[in-house]
Amino acid sequence: MPNELKTESMTLNMGPQHPSTHGVFRLQLEVDGETIQKATPIMGYLHRGSEKLAEGFLYTQFIPYTDRLDYMNAMTNNYVYCQTIEKLLDWEVPERAEYLRVITMELNRIASHLVWWGTYLLDIGAMSPFLYAFRDRETILDRLNEISGARMTFNYHRIGGVKWDAPEGWIDNVLETVEELKHNISEFDTLVSGNEVFQARTIGVGVLSKEKVLNWGLSGPLARGSGVEVDVRKTEPYSVYDHFDFDVPVEQEGDVYARYKVRIREMHESLKIIEQACKNLPEGDIIHKKGKKIMMIKPPEGEVYTRAEASKGEIGVYAISNGKNKPYRVKLRRPSFVNVSILQDMLIGESIQNLVAIFGSLDVVLGEVDA
Repeated sequence: MPNELKTESMTLNMGPQHPSTHGVFRLQLEVDGETIQKATPIMGYLHRGSEKLAEGFLYTQFIPYTDRLDYMNAMTNNYVYCQTIEKLLDWEVPERAEYLRVITMELNRIASHLVWWGTYLLDIGAMSPFLYAFRDRETILDRLNEISGARMTFNYHRIGGVKWDAPEGWIDNVLETVEELKHNISEFDTLVSGNEVFQARTIGVGVLSKEKVLNWGLSGPLARGSGVEVDVRKTEPYSVYDHFDFDVPVEQEGDVYARYKVRIREMHESLKIIEQACKNLPEGDIIHKKGKKIMMIKPPEGEVYTRAEASKGEIGVYAISNGKNKPYRVKLRRPSFVNVSILQDMLIGESIQNLVAIFGSLDVVLGEVDA
């Protein structure tokens, strides 16, 4: 037809400098009007070569580098690396140390979810939740600072246990924080979840089917929001998680709102775990008797893979020992790296206005994407 309007697609770059990516990450978009036709994630701007660096360090010297992966959930990064080397060494970790590990990991999980909750609401136009989230995160960081001596890169877990015991009165402080967070997180749910504008931006948006979750190897709240009931703490218990009573939140809808609900419910479950661990904390050693001789760690030749449930999903460490005091090879399975890959699939056919809402619902940390 002579009067037919013809259009052509346009290529747009979101990032690598963009406030809603929360780091140096680039999405190359091909759009037709307001509709996304193609999305290509481009990463590597923050790559530091952590896996290669591990080969030049003593086993214990690599622990601080795990803090810099998902820096919002450093305690779990510490743990999964230490757990891997403990398996190479065939060491049994004292029970008290495992309880302290669980308490710190779950506190850090809540802090990570709070950062996601606050920044996500900020991304889609709500200011107050951001302030409330960071207020409560500061309380958690105070507790973690008291036991580790740091506020973000904790470096508290050790091969064989933990750096030192909980200071006097710390457990009571944690229990007070738990009670405070129970009330505040319920308030957050009331403040946001039923809001009509928030629901309009999230319900039915960025739908991810169960089949895609499985095909792409996704994990964490991203998977559980699509009906995949997998949580390594339950399906393959590690540390002392089998000592505690808690549920694995699962939603079936697979949209942005479902992923939001999973994370809100997960914070309540983490509080349950922390409370049980604090009230049943056993006496005893806090590190394996050989773990104090940190420079002498020389695992026998062998290889092992271990995994844990981080705030973003399954984090894994594969390590090979050649019998020396430095790892022969370390390979990291980072959930943010795996989860971000789905963008090239789930953004197709979505509108530009939903892009930030969808991307934010993945809860990606770029330090973990690039490693």
